[in-house]
Amino acid sequence: MLDETLLERAAALLARLQARGLTLATAESCTGGLVSAALTAIPGSSATLLAGYVTYSNAAKARMLGVPEAMLEAHGAVSAEVAQAMAEGALRDSGADLAIATTGIAGPGGATATKPVGLVHFACARRGQATRRYHQVFPGDRAAVREASLATAFGLLEEAL
Repeated sequence: MLDETLLERAAALLARLQARGLTLATAESCTGGLVSAALTAIPGSSATLLAGYVTYSNAAKARMLGVPEAMLEAHGAVSAEVAQAMAEGALRDSGADLAIATTGIAGPGGATATKPVGLVHFACARRGQATRRYHQVFPGDRAAVREASLATAFGLLEEAL
């Protein structure tokens, strides 16, 4: 189901978090829970992963993560601002030390002139630090965009440690 290399990265990431006594939350849109799924495939992940939010709709982003509706209207769900608000909302609601957020257009539809298929915005929030934002346009089909997003989310978390 999940690539063995990504599962190995998930296990290593969880081990690093546990060694530092840190907890994690995820806030996902275009990845639809894939980040949480990879982490929870590892035995003992419940010691580190506190919560996973799959907020596919704008209403869920607003209700569950506190993303301001005005922000969603001004920037759209696929934006750096919304990714940051999602990560910070997950951090606040879960009580975790670290949170990662993903929001993007996995395709094949949903693209606009300024937001192509494959565009994904990420945000990594850590207590006491400035939230880091990143975006990438990934090539390939829906599955490839989602898998690349998972790998990138892990990379951002690894950098945050």
